[in-house]
Amino acid sequence: MNASDLITTDPDILGGTPVFKGTRVPVKTLFDYLENNYTLGEFVECFPSVTREAAQALLERSESVLLAVA
Repeated sequence: MNASDLITTDPDILGGTPVFKGTRVPVKTLFDYLENNYTLGEFVECFPSVTREAAQALLERSESVLLAVA
């Protein structure tokens, strides 16, 4: 799954902030939750429009990108 399957930007949705595709949930919100010691499960409970699979795939994609440049 590539990034365009997971996230989208649209000037009409939150001013172009990257969001999970099909939602108004900013991608940054997932990282903020994890940074503040919330679990992935807690994140998807608070944002039911984001599937656990989409959140997990985004984290895996982020890991791949970071490791590719390391």
